[in-house]
Amino acid sequence: MSNDTPSSNPHPQAMRAWVYTSTRGGIEKNLQLTNDAPLPFHPPLPNDAILVKVHYSSLNPADYKFPELGLAMRALVPTPASPGMDFSGVVAQLGDAVNSNFRIGDKVFGRIAPNRHGTLGEYVSARLDGCAAVPAGLSLKDASCIGTAAQTAYQCIAPNVKPGDKIFVNGGSGGTGTFGIQIAKALGCHVTATCSAKNAELCRSLGADEIIDYTTENVSQVLKAKGQVYQLVVDNVGTPTDLHRVADHFLLPDGKFVQIGGEFSVANVTTVLSRQFLPSFLGGGKRKWQYLITNNTHADLEQIAKWMSEGKVKAVIDEVFQYEDVPKAFEKLRKGRTKGKIVIESST
Repeated sequence: MSNDTPSSNPHPQAMRAWVYTSTRGGIEKNLQLTNDAPLPFHPPLPNDAILVKVHYSSLNPADYKFPELGLAMRALVPTPASPGMDFSGVVAQLGDAVNSNFRIGDKVFGRIAPNRHGTLGEYVSARLDGCAAVPAGLSLKDASCIGTAAQTAYQCIAPNVKPGDKIFVNGGSGGTGTFGIQIAKALGCHVTATCSAKNAELCRSLGADEIIDYTTENVSQVLKAKGQVYQLVVDNVGTPTDLHRVADHFLLPDGKFVQIGGEFSVANVTTVLSRQFLPSFLGGGKRKWQYLITNNTHADLEQIAKWMSEGKVKAVIDEVFQYEDVPKAFEKLRKGRTKGKIVIESST
């Protein structure tokens, strides 16, 4: 059966899921596939919840970085747990208070916050703010890519620009970067993006007006030479480490630097805190800086899906893995060289 064909069991008792109890040595070495995982709710379904049978999910670096934080994360997400935040599928059950526009069998997509019952389970319990209908012309596979990467890019860019503004996207070929380039263009912006030479054609095809090859050029110096022309910087990478400190050379005085990428480490946390609180003479920057935490927003999901159904934005998918190959998908994701998104096709 095609994963784009709505199907559901209206009264599931248990579910298939990839689960972990430890992340020692990497989450991909600890995932186990079980056929009798508990449902993501204690019956009855909460009034404000939508139970979705997952057909596709897409992976994000946070799907392994958060669980691997150790005890701090275990306090928030006790194990055994399933990873995953992004999903697409069909409505299996509706809470009594859910908007009547949703019906059982409807195609939907969205994002959940990290919890014990992630999107690598057969079913996921979503809230309205993190769930939207799949419009005509958009496949479930492509819709599964929107939740985290596209929504993050949108929330970085849309509130901070107007048509004609110049934006710099640091890291243009990854999941968030590929969406960021396209969203910025849909909003009428001029886009400069970094990527390697092998990914330059991809970034240009998505709408990037200028490319900086970070493998052969000093990104900070190239930007400084352009002068104060950018309204917004979106940093998906976290390097070069001096990018925010020297941003006053290329960001307009009222411009903004939005950070969403970087390694989860003590050093990176220290860098983040210095950018937020230290004055420039102590290592901070002179331009407004924000570390963006994605918030599920129904209207944002709808807008992105609308653009995709109209052909203004598309999902860039590096590879689709079958459900049985989830550990291999995490292995590839961890290498950090994917073009766009990695998608998991669930068995139905």
